Amino acid sequence: MNGQTSQAHENLKIQQSENLSFITDEALYQASILVVDDEEINLAILSEILESEGYQNIILTQDPIEALRLYQKNNCDLILLDILMPGMSGFEVMDQIGYSDQHPKVPILVLTALNDEKTRLQALTKGARDFLVKPFNNEEVLVRIKNLLEVRLIHKQLHQYNEKLEQRVQERTLVIESTQLEIIHRLGLAAEYRDNETGAHIIRMSQYAKEVGKVIGLNNQTIELILQASPMHDIGKIGIPDKILLKPGPLTPEEFECMKTHTTIGAEILSGHDSELLQIASCIALTHHEKWDGSGYPNGLKGNAIPLTGRITAVADVFDALSSKRPYKIAWPIDKSVEYMQEFAGKHFDPDLVKAFLTCLPTILKIQQENKS
Repeated sequence: MNGQTSQAHENLKIQQSENLSFITDEALYQASILVVDDEEINLAILSEILESEGYQNIILTQDPIEALRLYQKNNCDLILLDILMPGMSGFEVMDQIGYSDQHPKVPILVLTALNDEKTRLQALTKGARDFLVKPFNNEEVLVRIKNLLEVRLIHKQLHQYNEKLEQRVQERTLVIESTQLEIIHRLGLAAEYRDNETGAHIIRMSQYAKEVGKVIGLNNQTIELILQASPMHDIGKIGIPDKILLKPGPLTPEEFECMKTHTTIGAEILSGHDSELLQIASCIALTHHEKWDGSGYPNGLKGNAIPLTGRITAVADVFDALSSKRPYKIAWPIDKSVEYMQEFAGKHFDPDLVKAFLTCLPTILKIQQENKS
């Protein structure tokens, strides 16, 4: 075992010792005990026995119909239960509590004058943890009560510890996911900066894509995935040589063929992971230059054969490219950019997505104003 592994095990032991400990007498005597018996004298005897031992939280009732309400109200740790009672038997009380109870289940100690095997078996089957016949020995009943309470309180402690552990795991998972998103977004920014762009472009276009997703009725989870994945659409530009990527003039046919490979490079960078986010990001990187009429690249996909995420990203990306200032061009006026989107609906773009985009155009323009370079 290496040093790091050994230290991890030691830390785990320390953590467990901090959260899980032996049950103290104080905790034991503060446990909540419900006593259900229709005979007042029996309640008085049990109350005196428990109080003399030091138990402080004792709830008494002669009415078995009240048992469930009192149990739930006081979150009882133990129930001392008679069987033969008017109105409702102890078996019926156990049925009610069994149906309503949540883990860890409350222990029930049956105290009854019945001493036949059938009654004992039925009580244990219904959920009783122990069984004593009246009249009972006071010392014996106290020992059994203590044993049941210790197990109950340990179970509660374990349950609470597991809840805290689960919460901690969820918190750590959120931190990891947040870190992954940050790394991914920074990779997207790196690709933008290589192309003399700023991070504002990927912020704007991802927000545009989100709004389009809302208009066409995508669920919130899918919309969030598109919002987080679309900024990585041009990540493959990291693999394009500077002399081509940064060339100020028109590209030669050979150079353009090289430029087109940023789609497949991006898809390869983002593929091979079981993360749904990265799978969608890989799909977007590969397909955001496909065109509705089949004239796009890299695979010449046509119409609905182009994944929806790629089609949405294409609309958002092109509109922002047209309407924003770039090192090599001035920003087109909004009306001219809109005319372009309308003209190429059904050619470059999914016509339904162009309609959706124009539906939310006021929101798009607000996003653009709030996220200038």
